[in-house]
Amino acid sequence: MTSLLIRNARIVDGTAPEPTDPVDIAIENGRFTEVGKGLSFDADAVQDLNGAIVMPGLIDCHVHVIATTANLGQNAELPNSWVALRSAQIMREMLMRGFTTVRDLGGADRGLQKAVEDGLIEAPRLVICGKALSQTGGHTDYRGPYHNRDVSYYPDRLGALGRVCDGVPEVRRAAREEVKNGAQFIKIMADGGVSSPSDPVGYLVFSVEELKAAVEVAKGFGTYVSAHLYDDAAIVRALDCGIDCIEHGNLMGDATIARIAREGQVVVPTNITYDYLARAGAQFGLPPESVAKIDGVREAGLERLVKLHAAGVTMGYGSDLLGGMHSEQSGEFPLRGRYLPAQAVIRSATVDAARVLRMEGQIGVIAPGAHADLIVVDGNPLEDLALLTRQGAHLSLILQGGVARKKASAL
Repeated sequence: MTSLLIRNARIVDGTAPEPTDPVDIAIENGRFTEVGKGLSFDADAVQDLNGAIVMPGLIDCHVHVIATTANLGQNAELPNSWVALRSAQIMREMLMRGFTTVRDLGGADRGLQKAVEDGLIEAPRLVICGKALSQTGGHTDYRGPYHNRDVSYYPDRLGALGRVCDGVPEVRRAAREEVKNGAQFIKIMADGGVSSPSDPVGYLVFSVEELKAAVEVAKGFGTYVSAHLYDDAAIVRALDCGIDCIEHGNLMGDATIARIAREGQVVVPTNITYDYLARAGAQFGLPPESVAKIDGVREAGLERLVKLHAAGVTMGYGSDLLGGMHSEQSGEFPLRGRYLPAQAVIRSATVDAARVLRMEGQIGVIAPGAHADLIVVDGNPLEDLALLTRQGAHLSLILQGGVARKKASAL
């Protein structure tokens, strides 16, 4: 099928507090071509939704599709072929939840992305950074205090989220190599983290010169740096170095929030991962030293949501789940909904997520020229965000590039 006309659909995309009046949506060759009332369009097929709610395909701005277990040190040791096959399963499950595009923040390579593009697997459109850049003793250095073995093998391990590079020349080379290998942006670990053993949160890991080197390489290639950050001092330092996208940001101060609102950087909170890790991280393989770090960032992150929203900061939807916890990906919707209006939560996974990915007008909207990514929701998510949970149980149709990935028998 190369063309489709959807009639009587009410659009919810986070840009308005109510669904639109019923409109028609024309799709041809994988793109939306017209949106309006009473369209005259010679389509191969016509589907009347009788006033049902449609949304743009959802976007998750922070995933790790190769994280098959929460024990990321162990994950890096798994065979590449096994990780690739398990990742394909993880991504198909994401697609069945309505996520038609995801941005991987460390691990996924050009091979996985090409498998999606070539139709070898059913999966979300995949935006990649390759391996995240870390440093000795930093986030994604999973050796712990008793091992000093060489980590030069990390870049070739599909299950490794990152690679270790120390000093400006190494950072430059690693950043250039990731772009050469297909990375669409650069990810750096600019603070300590929860899942790794040797780096407390607030640990100022890369030097200022190293941070600036990564930014210089990214901007030279016409792209940006996204940074793993929690602590306010680390965030300010990263902003000073030219970093454009902040992942997590749980401990940022009020002045920093105001600065981001003024300067226009973007933030991707990932609160569902801390919420779920606090409840079940140990049973999914998270080491005890990592479990102990969670409480310090969990509640603070939820408080920052309200402040970021009030300041007008652009926030993308992020889940950041690992291993058996991927099933909670949609849980970020109702979790954020406890603190923010439903419209804002939805917008974080549509229009604002597209801005985070620098793909405005291509995804996150139902508009002429955009990829024909669309989900039909059995109910109004502006009234009940839980309709976007339960593994896509309330989604009767999922289109990706105009292709039906899921279609209820009634449609």
